[in-house]
Formats: sequence, C-alpha cells, structure tokens
Amino acid sequence: MRVFFLYPSAESQLGFNYGVAHMASILKRAGHHVGVWQLCEELEPLPTEQQFLDRIAQEAPDVLAFSVVTNQWAYAKQLAQWARPRFAIPFVIGGVHTLMSVEEVLRTGLFDYAFRGECEDAFREFVERLDRHESVESVPNLAYARDGQMQINPVGPLPELIRLPQKDYEVMDFQRMIDAKHGWVGLMASRGCPFSCTYCFNHVMVETYKRDLQCSFKALNYIRRFSVGQMIEEIKYLLKNYRNIRMFIFDDDLFTFDKAYVREFCGAYRRICDIPFVVNAHVGFFDDECAAALAQAGCQIVKFGVESGSETVRRTILNRHMSNDSIVEAMATVRRHGMHSSVFIIIGFPHENADDVFDTIRLLGRAQPGRFRWTFFFPFPGTRSHQISLDGGYINAEKMERLKNFTDQSCLEFEPQHNLLLKKIGRIMPWFVNAYSDLPAAGFYREKVAELLSMDEAQWNRVSGSLLDRDKEYSQQHCAKGLSHYAVKYNRFMGVISDYFLRDP
Repeated sequence: MRVFFLYPSAESQLGFNYGVAHMASILKRAGHHVGVWQLCEELEPLPTEQQFLDRIAQEAPDVLAFSVVTNQWAYAKQLAQWARPRFAIPFVIGGVHTLMSVEEVLRTGLFDYAFRGECEDAFREFVERLDRHESVESVPNLAYARDGQMQINPVGPLPELIRLPQKDYEVMDFQRMIDAKHGWVGLMASRGCPFSCTYCFNHVMVETYKRDLQCSFKALNYIRRFSVGQMIEEIKYLLKNYRNIRMFIFDDDLFTFDKAYVREFCGAYRRICDIPFVVNAHVGFFDDECAAALAQAGCQIVKFGVESGSETVRRTILNRHMSNDSIVEAMATVRRHGMHSSVFIIIGFPHENADDVFDTIRLLGRAQPGRFRWTFFFPFPGTRSHQISLDGGYINAEKMERLKNFTDQSCLEFEPQHNLLLKKIGRIMPWFVNAYSDLPAAGFYREKVAELLSMDEAQWNRVSGSLLDRDKEYSQQHCAKGLSHYAVKYNRFMGVISDYFLRDP
C-alpha cells in the first residue's frame, strides 16, 4: 500500500517526528511505499489549497495519515477539509492531540480512523489488514465512529524500543532539515518520564495505558530505552550519510534518569564522535558524577525544566516538587564541569499572580543559567492543568483554537493589568532577568524595565514592536564594554548570556 504521512508544523519551530520516522521504517520493511510531508515554513512556504491537493494527487496514497499536536489541530482540520471531498481513501490521524481529544477529533467527520498512544505495532497491523481487505475494527489503539457511535479500542502494549528498526531518515528529506536547523540534529535514546506534571501529556499516557492494560505503573514499563549499541550505530549512520552536523540534541524527556545508562553511553560516544551534544536533565536526577560523565563525552548544554520560580506554583499548580536552592545548585554543577545550562520557563499559569511571575525572574537572576527559553502557558486538553484553567474560568476558547504555538501570546485571560504585564515580560524577558540579577549591566536594564512597567496599554503597543531591535543594539553596546548580560539570541523567545554567544556566535 501507499501511505502518505502529513506532519503540520505551521508557524511553529521545525521539529523531527520520531514516531513517524519509525513507522515509515517499519512499513517499508513490510513492503509498503511511504511518503512524508512536513508542512513548515522553515522548510518551504505553506501550500495553497490547490498546491496541497496537487501534491496529494501526485503521491496517490491509499492511506492519508496525519500526525498532529494540539497547536496544529486547527491547521490539520483545514488540510483535511481541503482534501476530504477529492480523495476517497481512508483519512487517519494520530499524535498527542488524538490521545487527548479523540472524541472531538472523530466528531468532525473529517477522519475515518484515529490512533491513540504509541502506534508503531498497531498502525502496521492496520495497514496490513487494509492491504488484505480485512476488517480493521479490532486493531488496538484504534478509534472510529460508526452510525453515530464511537468505538475506542483499548491500547496495546507499549512498543519495545530495542525491537524497533532504525528510523527512516531518507523519507524525511533529512539533509534539508539539518541545513534548516543549522546543523542541529535530534536524537531520542528513551521514551517516557517518571513524573506527572499537570501540564504534560505523560500523565494522560500513563493513566490511559494503566486503565486499558489493567496494570501498574511498574508493569507498564513506561520508561524504555534504546540500547547504547543502537544509539551508537544510529549516530555512525548519520555521520556517514549526512553533512554539516554541528550538534546532536537528545530530545528524551529525561536523559539523565538512569545514571548507569548515562555512564555507558558517554563512554561509547566519546570513542566514536567528537561532535558536542545536548541533553534534558532534572535537578533531582543530576549530580557531579553525572555531570562529569557528560562533560567528558563532549556534552555542551544541559537543559532543565524549571517552568516557574514560585515554589508555590510548582507545587500546587504544576505538581513539580523541587526547591529553588536545588535549581541554583544544578546550574552551579553544570558550570563547575565547564558546560552550559539551559532552562525552560513558562509564564501565565492559572492562579499565578504578579509576585509569582517576578519570583521566576528573580530565580533566573540568582541561578544565572547559560540560557533560558520562555513560553506562555498553554492548557493542553485532557491534562490536569487544562481542567484547573477551565475551572478557574481562564481560557479564551477562541484564542486557544487559533493559536499555532505558545511563544507569541497566551490563550488565558487575566485581569487587564496582569495581561499587560505578561505581554511585557513575554516580549523581552532578558531585560527583566538582567534587571533582577547582579550582572554588570543590571543597572542599565533596571532603568529600561522601570520604563516598560510604567507604560499603559497604548504606550506599550507603540514601543513593543521595536524592542527586539533595541535589545540587539543594547547588547552590542554592552559587549563592546565587556559587560556580561542576557540578550535575545537564536530565536525570539530565548535569552542567552553574552559570555556564551560571544564565544560561539
């Protein structure tokens, strides 16, 4: 059969779809033809309706398969609405959004089948049954509507990663992706996370699988890893077949969870590769021993999910239990071992007030990570934080429906003064962090922040569009004077310490 995957990423960062890449490899090995189209402006302009239909017709698929995250749901619906009248083939959808909102997806009538969870085994079975003209209605993970009734099949066991074949990179036009991402190449050594953060899909995945399989978390084996040997062979393959790789970035939820695995991987990696790499860590699973192993293997950046500097918000809203002191110590540990730390920050949580937001600013000023990436909170349907937001009356449903990312604005509504504060910090967070730090340029930025905070909505609207240009100008002035500071760098929602970007522009 001919299966054509669509992965919409409109107005969003270019990312790699690991699940689709594995499914492409599995289907090809079974003798099927596979194509993949990632619709992202960083690769090529988004298609018009006619261009989209012409491309589908050219591919002539037997199955059209969408992989969708929540922020791309509106765009995915538009694509399906374009294609549905013309192509009398099964329309299938999977991805995180389907796990969270399968009934909403099916009620649109745009998709014949929906898949929930990790579907490498289930989707292969689905395609092979179609190919043999057999009924697909009992396939695990599958959901569909018949005569107005929803049928949602239980999920099957999670795939064993060590049994999966290597991802199919050729079908992804991977060299173009490498070039578009300036040599940064994503890898994934594991799946799963031990935590149950309220804003993340992991707790929904775990609850779904435990319920459907009637098993405990331990029996579920949710946290799985590819073997070190598999990862080393994949890295060798990439280095042999693709050009201009400058950095490997491990997208595992928590790369440092298993210290023995980290030690084994780092020892093997440094024997075959000298390209720097990036990992995700957690302050509770990171210490000097782990940092030393990573540093010796060539790790350059260690990333941490901090989210909020308010311990109250982390504990009561996010279910993240860590202290600010432990966060500061983790940043210091990274520095001691000559690496660069990065933290993820979110603003605009339900029930968050101005003091909580400034707690986040103050923590960044105190911990002084190498960089921080900030976003606005987005209440993904199906998560506990979505229910918290809904119960509090915070969600602007119209705005939530049309947002394609969570970097530009919030879909939550607060009182006007707090909305304006979030706009200001969300636009130019590095100025605020500088102002609340002891960095050499702090005094300069305190004056600039005071000016911004004194502005009303109309005044803010007049200046907000020019702030990124002003940030660049101010940063150049401070760099010329040798004054360490954070500036917006690499993308519009990342603050980076000047010590780093002067060394690695």
